[in-house]
Amino acid sequence: MSQIAGSMKAWRLHAFGLENLVLENVSIPEPKSNEILIKVGAVSLNFRDKAIADGFYEPERVPNPLIPVSDAVGTIVKAGSDVKKFTAGDRVLSHLYSHWLDGAPSSNEPDFCLGTPFQGGLAEYMILEAESAVLAPSTITDEEAATLPIAALTAWFSLVTYGGLKAGDTVVLQGTGGVSIFGLQIAHALGAKVIVTTSSDDKGKKALELGADAIINYVKTPNWADEVLRLTNGVGADQLLEVVGGEGLNDSIEATRVAGRISVIGFLAGQTTNLNLMRVIFKQTLIQGIAVGHLKAFEEMNEAFDKYNIKPVIDTVYSFEQAIEAYQHLSKGAFGKIVIKVS
Repeated sequence: MSQIAGSMKAWRLHAFGLENLVLENVSIPEPKSNEILIKVGAVSLNFRDKAIADGFYEPERVPNPLIPVSDAVGTIVKAGSDVKKFTAGDRVLSHLYSHWLDGAPSSNEPDFCLGTPFQGGLAEYMILEAESAVLAPSTITDEEAATLPIAALTAWFSLVTYGGLKAGDTVVLQGTGGVSIFGLQIAHALGAKVIVTTSSDDKGKKALELGADAIINYVKTPNWADEVLRLTNGVGADQLLEVVGGEGLNDSIEATRVAGRISVIGFLAGQTTNLNLMRVIFKQTLIQGIAVGHLKAFEEMNEAFDKYNIKPVIDTVYSFEQAIEAYQHLSKGAFGKIVIKVS
């Protein structure tokens, strides 16, 4: 197949701050022998993308200029000469940790992440290494598929791959952002009991409609960990997805059972915490850092989404030209995912 000539539109970040994210015409990249070129259908935004643009997520790694956003779905328009895994026309998903295929992560996995330091998908075309791409589930749209690479896989990897979630377990989920809503859908599908914390009764009602068993409004009930204990007859949750970070990690320890598992995913309230080590020791809490997951788990998750007919929850779909508005919406919070339709 000959080179795809011409230019494409791409959003490029030239300095930190959304005012420096500019829509430009650039050359369509040419895939190397082990790469594929995809025509991007849609991308989804994660907290990581906003943190990169704002300059407080490993700023030393961010290239200038950067095509941002790691999570993309698209159709292969050209495959390199050594590519055997896919053919032109296949619909595939990006995978954030592009070299983490299975097993334990290597120390240098962050060197191969999409959307920093590798170029991302907020463009009409995108290059992926063929071995790191994943077939998109056939039962969902581009907009839905674009939400899977970070948010869904993070929830799946925490609860299932590492957590071994089983029917009857109790899971606590913080808020109603992308990771938490996927956690709710996955846990509910696997027969677990789900408690969701939220600052909004309206969002809590939506979470109940998705299968949550109980809602705790942490504005009305600041001692939400005590409420988790009440709801679990004093035992605490088996697993908790920690997306807030900061000092609240101490409350999460109180909300989980003895030898319970806390998956530390986010840092919305800060990247550091003063931890009460005596409570961790006496409760024998397992605190597991989570950085998304490997490709094998991604493929297993996609099969499960097809099996259980899990449909990603999208708050809003923005047009390609509305990328700035999409970032601004993400800053204000969303119920589920923010998606940008590219083509």
